Amino acid sequence: MEKIITSESVNIGHPDKTCDYIADAFLDEALKEDKDSQMAVECSIKNDKLFIYGEASTKAKIDYDKIAQNILKEIGYQNNFKIIKEISEQSPEIHNAVIQKEINANDQGMVFGYATNETPMFMPLPIMVAHALMKEYESFRKKNPKDFFADAKAQVSVAYDNDKPKRFHTILLSVSHSEKMSLDEIKKKIKANVIDKVLKKYQKYNDKNLNILINPSGKFTIWGSFSDSGTVGRKIIVDTYGGVGRVGGGCFSSKNATKVDRSGAYYARYVAKNIVANNLCDRCEISLCFAIGMPKPIAINIDSFNTNKVPMEKIYQFVEKNFDFSVGNIIKELGLLEPIYKNTAVYGHFGKENYPWEKIKKVSF
Repeated sequence: MEKIITSESVNIGHPDKTCDYIADAFLDEALKEDKDSQMAVECSIKNDKLFIYGEASTKAKIDYDKIAQNILKEIGYQNNFKIIKEISEQSPEIHNAVIQKEINANDQGMVFGYATNETPMFMPLPIMVAHALMKEYESFRKKNPKDFFADAKAQVSVAYDNDKPKRFHTILLSVSHSEKMSLDEIKKKIKANVIDKVLKKYQKYNDKNLNILINPSGKFTIWGSFSDSGTVGRKIIVDTYGGVGRVGGGCFSSKNATKVDRSGAYYARYVAKNIVANNLCDRCEISLCFAIGMPKPIAINIDSFNTNKVPMEKIYQFVEKNFDFSVGNIIKELGLLEPIYKNTAVYGHFGKENYPWEKIKKVSF
């Protein structure tokens, strides 16, 4: 029986994503000067105001205003923003619990990592296509800055049969644009320059009954923070697996590596991907449970969704032999003290070959 799985992606001009991107730019700036920075500086945006707030324990000198204003101009805002800041140092109680001889988790919580062999990057097809559409749109709108703007969303529905993707069901794009553009003109340009280009790479899933929707609400001339408010961490489904597989209780952006909401989720993805890549199962989800002030997860669970090619006991043995879930090792093995975070904030944290948690590790059985 067919089932439909839908995922969405949002572009950098969506106010939530704008905030994620700015927050991770702050983190990168801190790590460039001080690898031991403890950062959780977030932001929220509405109209011409940007609120920057959170905790920062770092030796780095960060010009928050300059970083934020430059990014807002890069996105396409013509106005200057009023910036309001409320930033303090990390609580010494938390700092003392985390920074010891062995690095401990900076928070409690559960995180999840997921992988599937339905795409070459071991990611679910709907979220990968949704991200691809947004990347293509971003490239297109930068070549047409007077006509199209940075706020946009893509949504991809895929029909599955026996848990395997069979065909595209619906492609939906909503893009911001100039008042001079007619709806017919928008539809023609977006279909030809964005949708058709992306779908050429996925021809096996094209279907004559594919439903394509472009700006179904009509006009989208008021965009970004003047159309909506935004804040860090409100797009965790977009950031992860598009609704396939579970997500933890915390977001990623703004957080440095001792915060296991981020680093633990990255390592869980790393392990799940390596399990699937080594053909131990077709799909895999790793769940980890951390306690603040403790160096290792207090619980680890592996779910193969009954797709395992070997007994589950063998998969657990494989994981125990090849992976170390201690916070200190996660940070070291994945190189999480480097300023690599800003570009994770758009088009998903997973499925990008250049990140260390996406590598296929040399393993032993």
